[in-house]
This record gives sequence, structure tokens and C-alpha cells, in this order.
Amino acid sequence: MGFVMTESSGPLSQKLFSTAKQYIPGGVNSPVRAFRSVGGEPFFARRAKGARVWDVDGKDYIDYVGTWGPAILGHAPISVIEAVHTAAKDGVSFGIPNPYEVEMARLVCEWVPSVQKVRMCNSGTEATMSCVRLARGFTGRDRIIKFDGCYHGHVDALLVAAGSGALTNGKPDSAGIPASYAGLTTVLPYNDVEALERTFAEVGHEVAAIIVESYPANAGLILPQPGYLQKLREITQKHGALLIFDEVMTGFRLAKGGVQELENITPDLTAMGKVIGGGLPVGAFGGRADIMDLLAPDGPVYQAGTLSGNPLAMAAGLAQLREMEKQNGYARLDELGKIMDSAVAEVLKKTGKEYQYYRKGSMFCLFFTSKQVHNLGDAKTSDIPAFRKFFHSCLKQGVYFAPSQFETGFISLAHSADDLARTAEVVQQALSEA
Repeated sequence: MGFVMTESSGPLSQKLFSTAKQYIPGGVNSPVRAFRSVGGEPFFARRAKGARVWDVDGKDYIDYVGTWGPAILGHAPISVIEAVHTAAKDGVSFGIPNPYEVEMARLVCEWVPSVQKVRMCNSGTEATMSCVRLARGFTGRDRIIKFDGCYHGHVDALLVAAGSGALTNGKPDSAGIPASYAGLTTVLPYNDVEALERTFAEVGHEVAAIIVESYPANAGLILPQPGYLQKLREITQKHGALLIFDEVMTGFRLAKGGVQELENITPDLTAMGKVIGGGLPVGAFGGRADIMDLLAPDGPVYQAGTLSGNPLAMAAGLAQLREMEKQNGYARLDELGKIMDSAVAEVLKKTGKEYQYYRKGSMFCLFFTSKQVHNLGDAKTSDIPAFRKFFHSCLKQGVYFAPSQFETGFISLAHSADDLARTAEVVQQALSEA
């Protein structure tokens, strides 16, 4: 059987995608994978190792998606693979407490400044959902404040003016969410102190919590203005509301203690995930002991999960975190990031593009706009048609960035100086063509 090539996939990927669409909505199990924002069809992965991924047609790519963040050591690191093999020999799941989850809880509480107690779950969505429920149970209030473009998983109360896949699909709000749910969520522009103060002056007594991606990374990568995160901390304390940091992406990636360590901010609750699972499904949430003690079985706030604390995920995550510590990983990643900074600056100069580039540690984003990006509105001034051309040019040359302008890129410890140099060459050619 013959297949027509597209600019984004080979014959076998095309066949798989065609079959997948018969049995999976949209042919994918997460919307942004469908390439709707950039056009064409997705490639299907066969395997991944280090900084590279191979598709089913045999082509390899330098990968800056890193399974959307968890692959901080690179793909299939030996220490993680061996840890999973060892754990699997004793059983892949128990539904009974196991030693790995106790060790993970201890490590999280040691590494994250604000976390006195932590509970494991199975995804970042579960983690943010549980934080919101816990905040409402603790305060006795219903209103939640979130920020335009911040994505906190597909939680009904939080899938309002969201970023990432929802934004990419042009549907920042989802069908199927009752208006009464959305009515309890107030959405503000990120980095806007006046809007924050005005809202608390009007409804501060109703606010259970602010939830924020401390460095929003689902609308590109947006950094807080000086003092902004401290303002969130001060205003919530003043009004008796909780501050929830969504560190699903930034936690354990930018520093051992995440953004709260870097910014010296102590939130009340923190949602975590990705890196602490070593590539396996995972989530966690933790915070002040007096708040966490409201969880069942000790308190009235119910939360549960059959696979929570799964031994394979815990073993993988522990191995990854220990390897990061052993290799002084965060400092090394920042050095790689600085190399990329210099390369991007040189490429932009050579191509004459006045695009905005932001990086923090091993996370980065190139916005196709000359406007400084402080919030979602700024991010949406990006030239999306130019990004589409750029994406496909890079893909054709063997460099894989996320298939959306509104996503963050990730560097891993497996990326080499040669990888970064080759990437700079590809990016220069792609920008010239775009």
C-alpha cells in the first residue's frame, strides 16, 4: 500500500494516524499532539534515548519537548530504567502502602520549602484539583482566582481562560463545564497588580485561594515582574485566602525547591508532577501540615486514588531526583541554557528578527513577536503563520520543538554542546525561511 507524504510525517506515521482516528478522538490522547496549531499530521515515536527521539519511519530528532517536561535527565536514563526494573520484579502495583512512597514523601518535604506534608496522586490535573478542593475545605469559601493563560489541567473549575492545548485549539474554555462552576472562578491578567488589588477589594472575603503557575509555562514561558509573586503572597495573607503554586512544570526542574526556592516565596499549597515520576504517570500536592491534615482519613476533605504512590512511578522518580542531585544537575542545566541564550541571540541578530526570547534554567520559549511578553495578551501578538513555517522547517531538519507557539521548550542533561550548535544552525535557517 502506498502513502502520500506530508511535511510532518512519514508513511508509517500516516498509517498509524489514520488508524488512530478511527478509535481515538482526533487520533490522539492529548489534544496538542494532533498538530492542529501547526498543520500537517503528527509523527509517531518508536523509541527515545538521551536527547533524541526516533519516529516509526526511522528518522531521528533532537528533542526539546522531553515528554512535555519529565525527561530532565534525557530519555531512558540508565539509573531510571534500572530502578523501574528492580521495582517491577516485586510487583507493578499493590494498592497497599509501599516503602517507595514513604521515601518520596520524605524527599519532597526535604526539598520543597513550603511542604510539611505531601500526598501522591497520578497527574498534575489531580494535584491541582485536590489543592482547590482542600483550599475550599480549609477556608470555607468558594471563589478561586486564576490567571489568563495559566493552565492547571482539565479541572472543571480551572479550565477557564486556560493556556496550552486549550489555547492552541482556539477554545480557551471547554464545553461541558456548567456556568455555575465557571462563575466561581475569577480570571485576571498575569502581572497586573492593579487588577489583583481591585478584585480583592471587591470580593476578597469570598476568595478561597489564588492558584498560579508561578512561571506560566502553558502560554509560552512568561516570567513574573519584580515583586509580583510577593504581592500574591501578601494579598492572600491579608484577606485570609490561600496561595497555591502550580509547580507541575517548574517543580524539581528549575531547582530542587522549584520557583518558591528561587523567588523565596512560601505558598500554602503546591501542586507537583512530571519530573518526580521519571517519565511515568505521577502527581503530588503538599503544603502546610494544618491544611493537609484536613484530608481523609484524618479530615473531612476527600481525595483518593487506586494507583497513587505506584511503586514503579515512585522508584523512577526517586532515581531521577537522586541522579540530578548527584550530577549537580540544576547548575549544569543552567550552563546549557546560557549556551542556548548566546546562540539564540546570535541567530536573531543574523536573521534580523526582533522576536522575544525567554529562558529560566532549562525552560525556554521564543515568541514570534517584537512585543515584550508579560501576559497572555502579549503572547497572542505572536505571528502564528510564521511559527508554523518555522516549526515544520525545524522538524524537517531533525529538530523537534513543541507543535504550538504557546508551549515551553525543555533542555535536558542529555543535550550536548553539539546538539545545541546543530539546533542553532537549524533555527537560523528556519527563521530565514519563516
